[in-house]
Amino acid sequence: MPAQFLMTDPAHYAVGYEINPWMRPALWRADPTGHAQAARDAWGALKAALERAGARVRVIDGAKDQPDMVFPANAAVVLDRKALVARFRHPERRGEEGPFLAAFEALRREGVLDAVTQIDDAFQEGAGDAIWDGRRQLFWTGHGPRSSREAACQIADYFSRRVVPLELATERYYHLDTCFCPLPGGEVIYWPAAFTPAALRRIRDIVPGTELIEATAGDAAAFAVNAVAVGGRVIMAKATPYLADRIAERGYRVVQLELAPFLLSGGAAFCMTLRLDLESARTPQLA
Repeated sequence: MPAQFLMTDPAHYAVGYEINPWMRPALWRADPTGHAQAARDAWGALKAALERAGARVRVIDGAKDQPDMVFPANAAVVLDRKALVARFRHPERRGEEGPFLAAFEALRREGVLDAVTQIDDAFQEGAGDAIWDGRRQLFWTGHGPRSSREAACQIADYFSRRVVPLELATERYYHLDTCFCPLPGGEVIYWPAAFTPAALRRIRDIVPGTELIEATAGDAAAFAVNAVAVGGRVIMAKATPYLADRIAERGYRVVQLELAPFLLSGGAAFCMTLRLDLESARTPQLA
């Protein structure tokens, strides 16, 4: 079966507020028509790249006045046909919860998902802060700027999977997916400065040094770490030659896209997608 991704039509995408250090509403207002067209083109290029990699892309409509719905990675954690729907920290994004919940319920009725539940009593911003590592059969979860530390326990309970919490050290890398990307072969791309010392030790205790691919500061700032791996390809925003070469050396085909309109909101390829078909091994791993 092909990989399945959810994307949100970018018709309502804009940069109109600031809830992270990358957002540039003044720059967007200087040329809203030009930026909107560039965003549609970039979104289309990402969708086409996923489809060329053999994936199926399901597209939902965004909601008016909810511009960040274009980043569905933040909407839910999905594994084994179960969706745990997000609760957003910032008021500017809370209006997304209802439309996304309705979209996931529609996917359940279509038979794509078996169960849909919204997380309780904790901020948790979807796969942006809960990344499934199929090689290790665990979730890496981020907490600090957006998601709550206690959300990790709810993720572990809901999916019956091991969870490794990592504290993020800076608002610049406010979701885990901005600075951390497990690849199918077991390698992990990461930007060390985004993590607390304790979180870095945790990563390095679990991932052998030979499997760690350290991004540069330029790659982190260009959101190249915010990448999607599918079909032997790593699809990402423009990276430095150094990082692209390190990934290619591991046998992946690197596909670089111009995603600048979405960098104006602090997002890139991973943020713009949500993988729907991830599956775990069937033996629970809670240790």
